[in-house]
Amino acid sequence: MAKKKHEHHGGAWKVAYADFVTSMMALFLVLWIANFKPEILIYTSLYFKDPTNKNWPTTWGVMEKEIQATRKDASLNDQTHTENQGFLRAIARDFNRLLNVNDEEKKPIDVTITDDGLKMQIYNRSKKPIFKDNTIEFTEWGNFVFQNLAWLVQRYNFQVYLEGHAPKGLDLGSNKNYTPWELSSDRANAARRLMEYYAMSPEKMKRIAGFGDSQPLPDIPSESEDNQRLTVSLSLTQSAPTPTPSPSSGSTPETPKPTAR
Repeated sequence: MAKKKHEHHGGAWKVAYADFVTSMMALFLVLWIANFKPEILIYTSLYFKDPTNKNWPTTWGVMEKEIQATRKDASLNDQTHTENQGFLRAIARDFNRLLNVNDEEKKPIDVTITDDGLKMQIYNRSKKPIFKDNTIEFTEWGNFVFQNLAWLVQRYNFQVYLEGHAPKGLDLGSNKNYTPWELSSDRANAARRLMEYYAMSPEKMKRIAGFGDSQPLPDIPSESEDNQRLTVSLSLTQSAPTPTPSPSSGSTPETPKPTAR
């Protein structure tokens, strides 16, 4: 009786397995590079939000070299040194370019250089709001801003001090127990949660405060929507920045006690 020949099962499974291993290796490489270069995650997020967007910043690599070139040393102990101020200016320019706000007539974000870092006024104006009407829910723009801010904080190891502000006469509905004090505090905390969700380590947040409508910007009417804002102070040292001053009115008002975190 003739022997039965063994059937040939083929090697298709080997090809599939090789493709699987290659894909896993590619995935690990992408994750490693993304962890090493956080801006890759930002660009990936931008792509999935709008694959046809032609206004993405194209100078990140150039700006990164400029930032590194202007940094005096890793510790930045001398914050007033010219090179360190140049380092902070380069970061500010890079952040503005990333958000594409340089060409807007009324900027949604003002970034200034301080003695030990950066100070940002992030406005919640009706034309380009960061929050939906009188809530703590972020708009798409607000989400985009704080996503990028989280990466900036994590990358350059800033300490964060966050203040919420509201204008006078804000209509918050019939609930008299929910005032601008509560709203400004809740929005500051919402920003903290969003930044921690995206990239920021929790220990980098050093203070959260809600000042209600008690701290309008200098030379701005207290009812102006410019006063509906978040003030973010980024510090390279452990010293807390001075809270935003109220405009002078003959006598200096007592600074209100911030709402506790």
